[in-house]
Amino acid sequence: QLQASGGGLVQPGGFLRLSCVGANFLRDVYGIAWFRQAPGKAREWVSGITTTDDTTSYADSVKGRFTISTDNAKNTVYLQMNSLRIEDTAVYYCAGAVGSDFDYGPHVEDRYDYWGQGTLVTVSS
Repeated sequence: QLQASGGGLVQPGGFLRLSCVGANFLRDVYGIAWFRQAPGKAREWVSGITTTDDTTSYADSVKGRFTISTDNAKNTVYLQMNSLRIEDTAVYYCAGAVGSDFDYGPHVEDRYDYWGQGTLVTVSS
């Protein structure tokens, strides 16, 4: 089970840090990602990281503003979100992929074996 947390209400330009933790999570998966789903829209991939060498990738919409990272000692993956925009409002989900085909398309939802329950981020003035 993955537990995501850290969501909340923030003003445009503000920041939040999301966390996702699970027992032995980082040991059991090859790749980890954050997805988000805005009201009335399909879920979209935000960022990914491999547990082998910490290679990161980002959607163009968040590149330069969001940073994904892991803490192996805490079995936790983070998403640091800076310069938040109204359009970042969404429920954010963490997900873990066991297979290395993660490298060929971290945005493909079918490649993920584990999903967190989601945490709501609202960006509003």
